Amino acid sequence: MITKSLNKISKAIKNPYIVLAKLIEGRARFISDKKYLEIFYRASFGTSFNWDNPITYNQKLQWLKIHDRNPVYKKLVDKYEVRKIVSSLIGEQYLIPILGAWDAFDDIDFDKLPSQFVLKCTHDSGGVVICKDKTKFNVAATRYKINKHMKQDFFWYKREWPYKDIKPKIIAEKFMEDESYKELKDFKLFMFYGEPKMLFVASDRNKSGENVKFDYFDINFTKLILRQTAHENSNYKIEKPRNFDDMIEIAKTLSKGIPHVRIDLYNINGSIYFGEYTFFHHSGLVPFIPAEYDALLGKLLPLDK
Repeated sequence: MITKSLNKISKAIKNPYIVLAKLIEGRARFISDKKYLEIFYRASFGTSFNWDNPITYNQKLQWLKIHDRNPVYKKLVDKYEVRKIVSSLIGEQYLIPILGAWDAFDDIDFDKLPSQFVLKCTHDSGGVVICKDKTKFNVAATRYKINKHMKQDFFWYKREWPYKDIKPKIIAEKFMEDESYKELKDFKLFMFYGEPKMLFVASDRNKSGENVKFDYFDINFTKLILRQTAHENSNYKIEKPRNFDDMIEIAKTLSKGIPHVRIDLYNINGSIYFGEYTFFHHSGLVPFIPAEYDALLGKLLPLDK
């Protein structure tokens, strides 16, 4: 613990932008989007970049935040509104069943919910509470967490435009469990102009958020010697799903016409379910190890298109 704290202090001394980013995160609305993102990029990578000539993947994600503001994206990141779009594109059978939707936490009648369920805020990332046993469910703690997220405009944290001014709602989804792993495996496919180029699988999702593991694969499901500084690799042997080709086709359909997006899918007991659209993986602010992957992925995203 002391070593981690000393490392953070050392990094902050070498790169004062780290401190500045912490001070203004989610605040400082008077700062323009470009200037705000420049501060966060420099805090993450220790260097600046040229807005007129972004080269790496993470640089291009910052560029897209400013320049690719398709109004459709707002519905795609809204966890409630996106269900209609996904249903029309690939069918309702790929949606995790919904148990209810509300504008406020106190509107929820928990007596009408099953013993297991998942609550989600529809307008942000992280506003999720999993209930595995309603008899042990802490309503007060859940109210505090959900209401805190309901007050937030997620856009202001990393200036990801699609989230700006989304009307917040709360939804309850069916609790899903994979019989093989006892936890959900989340398959996240990097789509470039509708074509898959890489994916990672998230595991240890039932543990604290800091312990979630990411394992990266190429599109043939060969494991890559790759990670990002936010998450370690796991020690698990992750098998290629039998219906992986179906997952690829679903991701192609969902990402058609979009320069870049991450399509998140679950594969539960052999059935595929839609997770979410993610337009800015790690908000474009987490380094790759090895670093050359940042440039390699950047080449897959020509902005002149």
